[in-house]
Amino acid sequence: MASLFDDILLKGIRSGQVPARTSAAREWYRQKAKEIGKLQEREVMGNDKDRFSSRFYLGNMYFFTYDPKHKKTLPYYDGFPLIFPIDVKPGKIMGLNFHYLPLPLRAKLMDALYENVTNEKYDTSTKMKISYNVLNSVSKYKEFRPTLKTYLTDHIRTRLFYVNPSEWDIALFLNVARFEKKTQAQVWADSKKIIKGTK
Repeated sequence: MASLFDDILLKGIRSGQVPARTSAAREWYRQKAKEIGKLQEREVMGNDKDRFSSRFYLGNMYFFTYDPKHKKTLPYYDGFPLIFPIDVKPGKIMGLNFHYLPLPLRAKLMDALYENVTNEKYDTSTKMKISYNVLNSVSKYKEFRPTLKTYLTDHIRTRLFYVNPSEWDIALFLNVARFEKKTQAQVWADSKKIIKGTK
């Protein structure tokens, strides 16, 4: 439901928390999202037609449902990714899926990435300007490594749900990951090893 984001934003703005502008505001929105508890995809995506897209645009954040082509051989996968696409090619996209990180590491990576926004309006004109080369060459982005995933567009099972930049911190901490074949704790343990270079 689109109102899930609207409700949190309204409460935040009434409390004087301007989305994404300060570290305190980011933490406020993340905490409120965390407090909601487990959600289903439909509760996040709702039916607001203006939010849905049939194609990816670099610099935007999206939710979608996904059914991997090679799911039988994958050790695990997320059926409801939350991504920033960083490379879009015919038939596939590469992006950062934040669900592969435990919450503190999600926050750490996102805080570092905020330095790459195109403006500080945090409206539809705001984009996250990142590329693989930039991420891979700067140590403060090292948490990106386990989040980097490639998705085949013909295995995406819903339209893309656009997350407004004012809602990025809310989306970041929503409990909506749908890991298959391993528990979330096991996935996060693997991700920590990847970041440390031990896996």
